[in-house]
Amino acid sequence: MQRKIEQLVNDPRFQWTVITLILLNAVVIGFETYPSIYLPRQDLFFWLELFFLWTFTVEIVLRMVAARSPLRFFKSGWNIFDFIIVASGHLLVGGYFVSILRILRILRVLRAVTVIPSLQRVVSALLRTIPAIGNIMILLSLLFYIFAVIGTMLFRDVAPEYFGTLHHSLLTLFQIVTLESWASGVMRPMMEASPYSWIYFVFFILTGTFIVVNLFIGVIVSNVQDVADICPRTKQPRPTPQEHMEHLSREMHELRQQIRQLQSSLQDQQRRE
Repeated sequence: MQRKIEQLVNDPRFQWTVITLILLNAVVIGFETYPSIYLPRQDLFFWLELFFLWTFTVEIVLRMVAARSPLRFFKSGWNIFDFIIVASGHLLVGGYFVSILRILRILRVLRAVTVIPSLQRVVSALLRTIPAIGNIMILLSLLFYIFAVIGTMLFRDVAPEYFGTLHHSLLTLFQIVTLESWASGVMRPMMEASPYSWIYFVFFILTGTFIVVNLFIGVIVSNVQDVADICPRTKQPRPTPQEHMEHLSREMHELRQQIRQLQSSLQDQQRRE
């Protein structure tokens, strides 16, 4: 029985069925945001929620059985995530959804990450960028603070709605670093009262956007490439060109030894004849 369950869980059709159910559950939760659809059919949505919840519960149980022990099942962080999402659904149903926590049901959509290996690799790459991104965030925070203080001192009287206080300046700089209407909405109106204010904005755009923000992209791309270099099946790094040449050299050496042994055996046979 356990072997059959293991074959069922590893069957691609089982995985695609789970993905389909996750997407359908997401669609149903989306329909609940429309009062005209949800309010007249609350009982229907409640029973659909129970159906999806118990279906995912059965799936988790089958995967536990296929893992041959709960301890082995919970060794994977993805399995722990799945278990927490499904268990929280039972808590919400037990409370008849009378809580804002019912919104957390949409997190069930994230279970698609746990059943699609390619998404797991992307998420792993993003998680690996956290230490580097943390350092970049510190650098970006220092940059924001310096320019916010300078902007508040220079443009407090010129544009109080943008640079009247320090927190207003920080919010304005955040808008500028996203390149959203920074020229037409912020810089050009201020240039009418302060013609040289463009110098401040150009310096911040160059340092804040074209340098620091690009560091985010560079770190993420680098980590995604590192994860992509890991073979998805063996989970072993792909050999470098030098390692590949060394492997070929060993194979050639073994081949020469086999040829020599074959030649010596042929010579011995000829001598006997």
